[in-house]
Amino acid sequence: MKYGDIGLLLPSRGLVIGGVDPVPIDILNKLAQRADSVGFDSVWVGDSLIAKPRLEPLSLLGSIAAITNNVRIGTAVLLGALREPILLAQAAATVDLVSKGRLNLGIGVGGGFNKDQQGEWVAAGIDQKTRAKRFEEIVEIIKLLWSEETINFQGDHFNLEEVSLGFRPFQRPTIPIRLATHSGPGREKQYLRAAKIADGIISISDSPDEFRQVISNVETEAKNLNRNTEHFHNVYYMTVNINDNHDVALKESDDWIKKYYGLNFWTDKWGPFGSTSAIKDRIIQYFQSGADEVVVRFASYDQPGQLDQFEQKILPELL
Repeated sequence: MKYGDIGLLLPSRGLVIGGVDPVPIDILNKLAQRADSVGFDSVWVGDSLIAKPRLEPLSLLGSIAAITNNVRIGTAVLLGALREPILLAQAAATVDLVSKGRLNLGIGVGGGFNKDQQGEWVAAGIDQKTRAKRFEEIVEIIKLLWSEETINFQGDHFNLEEVSLGFRPFQRPTIPIRLATHSGPGREKQYLRAAKIADGIISISDSPDEFRQVISNVETEAKNLNRNTEHFHNVYYMTVNINDNHDVALKESDDWIKKYYGLNFWTDKWGPFGSTSAIKDRIIQYFQSGADEVVVRFASYDQPGQLDQFEQKILPELL
C-alpha cells in the first residue's frame, strides 16, 4: 500500500563528522543514485554554515541532479535568513533548471538557541533578532524573482529597483516552498507564516499527534487568509537507526546525534531506534497524521548498510 512519498536525507553533515579528509563525496553520490533507482521519491540535504559544518546544499543538489533522473531533490532545511535573496533566487532557479523541475525548497528562519547557532549570525553579519522579518522579506523576494520578469521591492531589510534574474525556474509559477514549522507554545507566528508564504510544511521532532495539530493550525490560518491548502505538501523528517538489537541501535544513535549537533539534543520524540517493524509502524503513523511525505535520516556511521536494510525490509511495505 502506498501511504505517501518516502524521502532519504543524504549525509552532507554525517560525512563531515566522519573525520575523513577529503570528504568521501562518492558515498553520498552512490546513496543518491541508489535512492533514485530503488523507489524513493526524493533525496534531501541539510544546511548550516559553521554551527554544524557540512557541504553547501544548493551546490550539492545541482551535482545530485546531474546523476539522478527520478527523485525530487530538496533542502531540509535551508536557513533562508542567512542568505542574500538575489543570490539565493539565482542558485535555486539554476538547480531547478538543471534538475528539470525537481527542486523542493525546504526553508526555515533558523535559530539562535545556543552559542554555535548565535555564532552563525555574527559570522554572517546579521542581527539574529531581525531574522524572522528578514526571512519573510527574502521569501517574498525570491518568489517574485522566480515569477516576474522585473521586480521592485521596498522593505525593512531589502530595497530593490528594476531587478531581474533574466531567467525563470523550470517549475511554474515558482519552486515549491516547504516551511519549517513545529508544535509548541508561542509558535503561532510560525503557523501564520506558513499559511501566508509556503506551499506546505516540514517538521522534525514532533509526535504524530503534534504533527497533526501543526497541520490543522496552519490550515486554520490559511482559511482565515482565504488561501486554499489543497495543493499543500506536508513533510515529516524523522531520525532512525535500524538494528534488531535495540540497545546497539540506541547507543550508536546517541553517539551520532551528539556529534551531529554538538550536544545531547534528541528526545524520545526522535526515532525509533531498533527493529524494522517499529520503524515502519512509526512512519505509517506520520502518514496517518497527515504527512504527504516522510523523509528518513539514518543516525548511523554506516549509511550504506542502513539503506540496505531500509530498502530490503521497510521500503517494500510502504510502496
